[in-house]
Amino acid sequence: QYLEDVLDHKRVIVFRRFCGGVGRTAQAKNEGSTNGQGRWPKKSVQILLDLLRNAESNAEVKGLDVDSLFVSHIQVNQAQKGRRRTYRAHGRINSYMSSPCHVELVLSEKEGPVPTPEARAPKLTKRQLATIKA
Repeated sequence: QYLEDVLDHKRVIVFRRFCGGVGRTAQAKNEGSTNGQGRWPKKSVQILLDLLRNAESNAEVKGLDVDSLFVSHIQVNQAQKGRRRTYRAHGRINSYMSSPCHVELVLSEKEGPVPTPEARAPKLTKRQLATIKA
């Protein structure tokens, strides 16, 4: 729901760390931002929504309960850069690198409370057993 609201520009994604040159918006104050900076990254949000839909359909195929799923792990790593070149003035050439990434997403089912096991007698050492027998 939050990501869909970001696509509709109803809510903002707050930029906390890499926020140099990011504009300020009033919506960022509602999301708990201290600096008021935020954006609506359409491409990133759309990719993440597609990934969540794909994971949900995979869970359906595997026979998991879709309503009890939650995101237990999500991680984004840098991928290998794609190399292109751009032509500059005076006959020079510079590299023109893309910055792709790997998105790792794990969904898990919520489980009920685990019952506590019955209290067992504590394990005793050989010396403690010998003193009890004597």
